[in-house]
Amino acid sequence: MIKNIFFKGDTVLWCIIALLVIFSFLPVFSASSNLAFVVGKGTPYGYLLKHFIIMTFGFSLIYVFHKVPFIYFKGISVLMLPVVFILLIYTASQGNIINGTNANRWIQIPIIGFSFQTSSLASMVLMMYVAHYISKNHDKIITFGNSFLSLWIPILGVLLLIFPSNFSTAIILFSMVIMLLFLGGYPFKYLFLMCSSVLLVFILFVVSAKAFPDYIPNRVDTWANRITNFSSSEKNANYQIERSKIAIASGGLYGKGAGKSVMKNFLPQSSSDFIYAIIIEEYGLIGGVILIFLYLLLLFRIIVIFHKTEILFGKLLVVGLGIPIVFQAFINIAVTVQLFPVTGQTLPLLSSGGTSAWVNFIAIGIILSVSNSIKKENTSDNPLYILSEDK
Repeated sequence: MIKNIFFKGDTVLWCIIALLVIFSFLPVFSASSNLAFVVGKGTPYGYLLKHFIIMTFGFSLIYVFHKVPFIYFKGISVLMLPVVFILLIYTASQGNIINGTNANRWIQIPIIGFSFQTSSLASMVLMMYVAHYISKNHDKIITFGNSFLSLWIPILGVLLLIFPSNFSTAIILFSMVIMLLFLGGYPFKYLFLMCSSVLLVFILFVVSAKAFPDYIPNRVDTWANRITNFSSSEKNANYQIERSKIAIASGGLYGKGAGKSVMKNFLPQSSSDFIYAIIIEEYGLIGGVILIFLYLLLLFRIIVIFHKTEILFGKLLVVGLGIPIVFQAFINIAVTVQLFPVTGQTLPLLSSGGTSAWVNFIAIGIILSVSNSIKKENTSDNPLYILSEDK
């Protein structure tokens, strides 16, 4: 009875998120000693307290958003789209250039001292907006011309603002948008046309950036170096990946035990980008496999909620907000074991980080809101069905 009053929605999904968050405290506390003693910044207990604040507030966000009927996020996505444009423009205009490259990813939140990665919020809002557009026009004939202004201009605008400073996030977001449009029934020939056009523009950008490096601040050299280092056989070509592989190899089957990682003192970003390597070193292959299983279970619950939801907007919302979390997790794991070049993507719901982690909690809350609407197979008895119809 208590569960029905306070915690609604998919019970298994609640449990998965709780397990990931509770487990996150151990590796984050262990890995943060690298920042405290090697870098000389803060203390492990200070980083643990910061992580506790982020995760506690994150669960509060899940609770608040899972109480909001998901249909309301149609209007919210439309209202928030101009806001994220303003935030992205402000972030891009800060003028942070490191080694000639655009390094504008975060804005500082006054008073509380946290940094906020605006691309994370923009990605979530854009996915909600695309889900709204498809559900609104699913019974209409969609052409490239009549969808360009209301659909592609917002998509391309967000991507162009994220792309110069965060290539991996832009690529992941574009891939997820294409996936969502494909599932929503957007004509395949137009998707192919847009993918081809984006690829052509990207090639022109790279060529122009190489030809005129003094006029186009960019991260092309950084991207090229990461790909070169990934394919290089030199052990010193990629310091992070080599230390990550050492941590994984030394973990063995059962690991060294909680807090006993050695490579956390040598591996940059050990509490964020490469926390999976620390987890395997301390908890072994068994711990790493269990973590992968939890993410696969998260994917399974997303698929279950998708199939059970009768309302198209709810279906697209679950996929558009849930799949990117799982996709990012496996990108992070793939980088750690040297299947992909370094991307800078953290391990969702587990890595330490700034307030961008809260965006994932909001996304989970919205998915739980959708799952909470699955009450009866007869959707005519569900008031949300009436609200959701776009006639």
